[in-house]
Amino acid sequence: MMTYPALFQPDPKGGILVKFPDFGHATHGDNQADACAMAQDLLVAMLSDLIAGKRDIPAPGQVRGKRVQPVMVPALVAAKVELYQQLRAAHITKAELARRMGQAKQQVERLFDLRRYSRFDQIEAAFAALGKQIAIEIRDAA
Repeated sequence: MMTYPALFQPDPKGGILVKFPDFGHATHGDNQADACAMAQDLLVAMLSDLIAGKRDIPAPGQVRGKRVQPVMVPALVAAKVELYQQLRAAHITKAELARRMGQAKQQVERLFDLRRYSRFDQIEAAFAALGKQIAIEIRDAA
């Protein structure tokens, strides 16, 4: 799973302030549950912005400290981010990936939209076109 550390601290104005040291951005929640949901939404938005800007995705930092908690992205988002990273590592374009998959470029573009649902078999096919396979790991919930 893809997780990033976030600093959860009381906000003097009320609620909980959540900061992501790896990105330099923050969000706010009214309570712990709201802060966790807002943190996950912000993390997905930051990753989405990096992909849209064709920038590198930073590696997650270490989770340390009493107020630091890991924030996990949904599995489908993690798969899409990894696909983006593999595409960049292979130094090929989305158009080339579409050609390899025998798909329209617009359809392949959707695989990199973190807010859009994609079928898992399409993501698996994209990895296969890059010479990669998906391995799934199941862990006990924390």
